[in-house]
Amino acid sequence: MADPSPGRGPVVEADGISKRFGATVALSDARISVAPGESHALVGRNGAGKSTLVSVLTGLQSPDTGTLRFGGEPAPAPGDTAAWRSRVACVYQRSTVIPALSVAENLFLNRHGPDDRGALRPIGWKRLRRRAAELLAEYGVDVDPTVRAEDLTVEQRQFVEIARALSFGARFIILDEPTAKLDARGIELLFDKLRSLQEQGVAFLFISHHLQEVYDLCSTVTVYRDARHIVTAPVSELDRRALVEAMTGESARGGEPSWAVTGRTGTHRAPLLTVTGLSLVGAFQDVTLTARAGEVVGLAGAAASGNVRFGETVAGLHRPQTGTITVAGRPVRTGRVPAALAAGIGFVPEDRHLQGLIPQRSVAENATLTVTDQLGPFGTVLPSRTRAFARRMIDELDIKTPGPAAPVSALSGGNQQKVVIARALATEPHVLIAVRPTNGVDVKSKESLLGTVRQVADAGRSALIVSDELDDLRVCDRVLAMFHGRVVAEFEHGWSDEQLVAAMEGLAGPIDTKERDVSHH
Repeated sequence: MADPSPGRGPVVEADGISKRFGATVALSDARISVAPGESHALVGRNGAGKSTLVSVLTGLQSPDTGTLRFGGEPAPAPGDTAAWRSRVACVYQRSTVIPALSVAENLFLNRHGPDDRGALRPIGWKRLRRRAAELLAEYGVDVDPTVRAEDLTVEQRQFVEIARALSFGARFIILDEPTAKLDARGIELLFDKLRSLQEQGVAFLFISHHLQEVYDLCSTVTVYRDARHIVTAPVSELDRRALVEAMTGESARGGEPSWAVTGRTGTHRAPLLTVTGLSLVGAFQDVTLTARAGEVVGLAGAAASGNVRFGETVAGLHRPQTGTITVAGRPVRTGRVPAALAAGIGFVPEDRHLQGLIPQRSVAENATLTVTDQLGPFGTVLPSRTRAFARRMIDELDIKTPGPAAPVSALSGGNQQKVVIARALATEPHVLIAVRPTNGVDVKSKESLLGTVRQVADAGRSALIVSDELDDLRVCDRVLAMFHGRVVAEFEHGWSDEQLVAAMEGLAGPIDTKERDVSHH
């Protein structure tokens, strides 16, 4: 890879940036500088100021103080969208594709201008679809350009977003958690593309909670903490311990989490969740599993494995073609969310923004959506009961919020995720199903969230973690690996990263059926 040229000025330079929202200091005298062709990581815990910096760098917010320059020139005027797009493109953690439009329409939205005489030109739909197909192929995105964006999976929407951002040809691209919903092959394709673009002088600001990706991709890292710039250094000079210490302000511990998996759950315990022969066309086939009282079971798999659709099916979001589900010995009517809730299944969805939260509503309202029948007589909801219930959940899960009445949109990502988990636990379920529960949260919040899932099992209930994140799966007593819709391997606690990744990538040997009867081919 070509090294950034020291002889050329930075592609973007922000200095002395401060921004307040009311009494909240979002940025205080922050700075960052990115050289042409550089892959520069920006890391920090949720609430460190990363998102506010991105909004300043992309022109969505104007700083209260400070200067911003692109290629040595002052930043464009606020609201000059075309000028900003020619300097900076951004792929956000939260998808900005428009669900009702096709993939092709999303890719070329706002790019169809008048002709030389100022007259509007008719849209050539065949040419538009052909150009979209070429663009998707260039970036290795296997998506039909004619389908509606709302029919895409989460990872497909993310691929379209990345392709659109890269297609603008800006020399500076911000990537906000771009790999959060991609499998290993998708990440490899993305990183290969980014490296080739770097050789052409394109610079990247890479924001990720996955610190290993910082070491895999980036040459420089900047750390923010509590709205301030803490350090900028070559990645090679900052080991993982020093990086975490800069992010948290605390000396990093030896890496041991506060929770522990002891393997104490025995086969003598009663099954709380039993799934037998479950199949969903196009997603998974003939999956059987059991989760016992006191047990956390992991369901590992890459984006195309079917593990997420399986978790959603158990929670009632999809109606399977075959198979049965029982909770605490009682059959559950499949394909119905209310039936799953009534049976004692709590659910934490994959995407808290799209599926998990009502952003304009308060923390209290979001946390109690599943238990409104307990908040007042005859179908009424008493605000006092709602607040009291929410306060208890805030205390139990250590949710950092000004109070139950605060809008959930004002919380950091980690605390928003705690609200989603609080709502899932509000019904005191027998089984908690959590899909990628630590997606897009910082290293400290990740440990806290996984500790909460562990506590569910320690209280005599069971949990199913559906994820491709190895850190998520370490909290599990057992892990089942899925590949192309089938369970292909099972691991007791103590598995190695290499074993599990190999199984998730389809490289596992025959499944071990000593502990569990799993039908497979």
